[in-house]
This record gives sequence, C-alpha cells and structure tokens, in this order.
Amino acid sequence: MSSLKGTGLPTVLGLIDRCARRLRRAGVFFGHGTDNARDDSAALVLHALGLPQTGDPAVYSRRVGPRGVRSVDELIRRRIEERIPAVYLTGETWFAGLAFHVDPRALIPRSPIAELIERQFAPWIDPSRVGRILDVGTGSGCIAIACAKALPRARVDAVDISGEALEVAAINVRRHRVGKRVRLLRSDHFSALRGERYDIIVANPPYVGRREMSGLPPEYRHEPPLALAAGRDGLDSVRVILREAGSHLRPGGLLIVEVGNTEAAVRRAFKRLPFLWLEFERGGGGVFLLTADQVGG
Repeated sequence: MSSLKGTGLPTVLGLIDRCARRLRRAGVFFGHGTDNARDDSAALVLHALGLPQTGDPAVYSRRVGPRGVRSVDELIRRRIEERIPAVYLTGETWFAGLAFHVDPRALIPRSPIAELIERQFAPWIDPSRVGRILDVGTGSGCIAIACAKALPRARVDAVDISGEALEVAAINVRRHRVGKRVRLLRSDHFSALRGERYDIIVANPPYVGRREMSGLPPEYRHEPPLALAAGRDGLDSVRVILREAGSHLRPGGLLIVEVGNTEAAVRRAFKRLPFLWLEFERGGGGVFLLTADQVGG
C-alpha cells in the first residue's frame, strides 16, 4: 500500500485527488452512492477529517497535518483492502436530497425512484389526493421518509422482513422527525397489512438471481443478502408483489417497483401486464409502473 505521506502539508483537495488515483489503481467497485473514484474519495477524505461536504472552496484549500493524513490513509486502506462501500465507512448517504444514516444492517440507498418522489409522483397521480403510501422492503427507510417529506399530508407505512433493517429505519425516522406519519412494521411483503389500502405502493425489493449473486463485486458482500437475493431468477419477491398488491391499492392507485437488470426477465414472465417502464433524468432504470386497474385485485 502506498502511503499518503510526503513532504509538506497537503491540501484537502490534494488528498482527494491522490486518494482517487489510489482507488482507480485498486480497481474498487463504485455504485453504492457514488459512481466514480473522485466522489468516493471526496466522501472518505472529508469524513476522515471531520469536514462538511458543502462544496465550500475554503474547505478544499485547507492544509492537512500528519494526524489527518493518517486518518485518511486508514480509511482509504479499508476501502481498498476490505472492499467496504464508502457509505458504510462514513455511515451516511444521500437520497432524494436528504441525508440518511446507513450501516450493514440495511441496503445502501441508490434507487432512481428518488426522482419520482422529488416530483411527488406527478404526472402519474395528483399529489393532493395521496393520503396513504406503502413502502415494501423499506431497508434504511429512505423511500418511506422521502415520501413523507415530499407529501406532507400523506401517512406512510414502511415494511421489511428484516428486524435489523427496521432498526436502521427507526434511526432515520427519528433523525427526520417523521415518527407521527411513518409507521414501521415487520412484515413479509403484505403479511402484516390485512385490510390496508394505499394510494401508492412503492417497492425496491430483492431482485438478484442466483447466478448473478455469485458474480457480484466484493463490495456487495457487505450488504445483507436478504436485501439482494431473490431466488433462482431474481423474481421471487416481484411475483409476490404482483400477486398481492392489487388487493392493497385504492381505486386510481399506483404500483411502482424497481426490478433493475431483471427487467427483461420480468417482461418475459408477465407478458400480459401492460408495464410502463419509467425513464429518469439522472440515469438508472428497471422501474415499472402499473395502475390499480392494471394490477387487478
């Protein structure tokens, strides 16, 4: 491992550049909150130095002493040698313009559904009539909490089969002070929701098939397998959602589900469903929308 030490005191920006080069050389995988070495490096350097990620030029021009360099060096070393995603090392990430605590008990937020939430799900539904939202497989609670923030009149149920993930979600519910409108429930899909109906059901379920699971980059090994693996073809969870969501949607309601790169498999498996596949300005895909009438129930 090459050290960050050298003659003179480096600036924060200099450390970010040098660490980015180390990350590129090491061939680490990006895709858990960042998609490039420089952003990954910036997040790690600023966290190691206890500096805000504000973009203030004065922050980047600061000189860093030997103790700070050692802190940065240690964090970069762990990122490279242990292949831990940067946001698990910093304990924080951003989703829909909001900061969230995240740790290995829950999947790292990275869904393009954030764009839909920021637009209050328009034009697909009138935001003023959205009273209840369900987030299936809430993980860190990011989708549920972002929905509560974007639609302040709505009540949100957030369910997950993992008690550990719900512990992380509870941290974020408290952080964003939405406990009166976001209800966390331990539930295997809809099992704890008998008789409940919603204007919007949104889900980012597990959708990684068995073969793909075995070939994922090492960074994914730090995420809970329960949040990724979905049987032989990656469709186990999606099948349950499509089978049961209709009985939990109000008239005129929406079902929005992210299935990532299993989109082609979903199209083949459910040829009769008129999926609308959404496009996103900031990239990403594999998200379909169905109306309550189209889902049935």
